[in-house]
Amino acid sequence: MKAAPNRLPQEIVNRARSGDKEAFADIVRAMMKPIIAMITRMTQNPTIAVDLAQDTFLSAWQNIGKFRGESKVESWLFSIASNKTLNYLASGNYRLTDRDEDAISRYESTSDPERELHQNELRKNVYEFMGSLPTQQRLVFELRFYGELKFEEIAIQTGNALGTVKTNYREAVKKLRTVALEKGWNL
Repeated sequence: MKAAPNRLPQEIVNRARSGDKEAFADIVRAMMKPIIAMITRMTQNPTIAVDLAQDTFLSAWQNIGKFRGESKVESWLFSIASNKTLNYLASGNYRLTDRDEDAISRYESTSDPERELHQNELRKNVYEFMGSLPTQQRLVFELRFYGELKFEEIAIQTGNALGTVKTNYREAVKKLRTVALEKGWNL
């Protein structure tokens, strides 16, 4: 279910930073699916996720020269996507019930039909759970669990204190355990 890619080769990142469009296209190809998956889990709307992902990469291309390389380029892209998603969620122009499970599953699929069925059910349950979380808890859970970012990276990206980030994650996990036990989810 996790969507975080392996670290991109530094050579590609350096070429992109110097304006190489093909190198940036390689980054987009590597990161588009994980970025869309993250935004989809946050918004529960694959159509909006594609739009926000495109905005993310447009913004990244416009600012790639400013990327200092102090963090992984993947973290930087997740940060841009997170900010765009939070702005969208704060705008009030969304409804968490606008889901298209088939479109969501395109970004997280497997070739084993039995496993796919189990994952689809689990995915549906997790989406419902995530929709019940406050926005900051949802973001921190998303970045830590799916994005596999360190708490320190999440604190920088969200502009929150490290302790606040850890508390948000701990509370989200606590709620997930409670909901999973109540509903008898087979995690």
